[in-house]
Order: sequence, then C-alpha cells, then structure tokens
Amino acid sequence: MASSTLSPVTSSQLCSGKSAMFCPLSQALRLKPVAKSQSVAGKRKGKGMRITCQASIPADRVPDMGKRKLMNLLLLGAISLPTAAMLVPYATFFAPPGSGGAGGGTIAKDAIGNDVVADVWLKTHGPGDRTLTQGLKGDPTYLVVEKDRTLATYGINAVCTHLGCVVPWNAAENKFICPCHGSQYNDQGRVVRGPAPLSLALAHADVNVDDGKVVFVPWVETDFRTGEDPWWA
Repeated sequence: MASSTLSPVTSSQLCSGKSAMFCPLSQALRLKPVAKSQSVAGKRKGKGMRITCQASIPADRVPDMGKRKLMNLLLLGAISLPTAAMLVPYATFFAPPGSGGAGGGTIAKDAIGNDVVADVWLKTHGPGDRTLTQGLKGDPTYLVVEKDRTLATYGINAVCTHLGCVVPWNAAENKFICPCHGSQYNDQGRVVRGPAPLSLALAHADVNVDDGKVVFVPWVETDFRTGEDPWWA
C-alpha cells in the first residue's frame, strides 16, 4: 500500500483541482490529501490525490443586522406614505367634513351632500313637504315642513321597521308606503298597517342659532305619536 504526499505549491495552485472552484488569495485554504491504492503499475503517483478548497468569510463581509433593519424600515416607510395618500381620500368620502354638530348632533345634508340651512330649505320646499336628507348615523331622514311654512321640530327616519327598506313618501295618499312588503305609516311616521311592527324612528330637528343649519339630535323622550318610550333609544 503506497501513500502519496503533497509537495509545497503556491496558493494559486492550491485552488485548482477537480472542483474547478476559484478562491481569492485572501481566503483561508485547507488541503485534504487522500491516499489511493495503485493496482496498476505505471500510473502517475499523483493521480489518486484530491485537492479541496474551503473558504472562510472574512469578518468584515458578514452582513450588519443593524443596517438590514434600517433598510427594512426605510422600505416600509416608502410603501406606507403612498398607501396613506391613497386611503385618505376614501376616508374623507365616507366621513365628510362638517358631519358633526353641536351638542352631539349631526348636521343634516341634502342629496348632494351640502349642509341644510333652514331658511334656504324653506324657500324651495313648501307646506306639507317631506324630503329625504342624511341624518343620524347616515340614515335617510325626512325633514318635515309644517303647514305654516316652518320646519317641524322632528325628523322621521325612513328605514322601515319590518326589513329595513327605505320608505318613500306618497303625497297623493298622504302616507309613507313601503314598496317592499306594503307597510304603511301616517304623515308623522306612525305605523298604520303591517307587516311593520313599529313606527318609524324619530330625531330632533333643531336649527343652529349661529349659522341657521339644521341639526339632528337623538330622540330619547317619549314618542309623542304613541305615548310610549322610544323603541330606538
């Protein structure tokens, strides 16, 4: 059994072999001699020798975790800014400015989203008029014009108490008539025909003394139409 030995060679020669890997001069190298039995005479002594290169990463090339975290934060910030810029318009659309009122009320808005000013409203809506506006929690709410051309002190929620359909005002019959299942309410929103079990909800319709805007305020007192406690409070 014959063993082979490795003669001193240069560092560039150490990194050439069967693996065909390239190793920089600055990397650490390790040789692994392997002895092979030579059964056939005449073979070159160095044929059974295998040379391997093992490179170690210098300490100055190890990734800095602090820099990596900083880059991640910069990337997150670059994504967050345009995302927030796109979300803000959507948020303002669903929560339009001026929707709040004094004393916890909500300023009434017309069909195109403008604040309702009492004097301006009465110029275009005559006695007996019932027109939908946006009320508390965004619910469709009727503003009522009395026979003396003043605004009623209450608004009528237009959501049917049966299955939640919006109930239109039928001026010809002087009633609110639900198109879904035929429930009917009188001109003040009191139920007069089922299947709706309850009258339409009420809200106070106050006029702000400073700017004349109509403000809806939750109705928590006795229902003047039935003499009972409000079911919606």
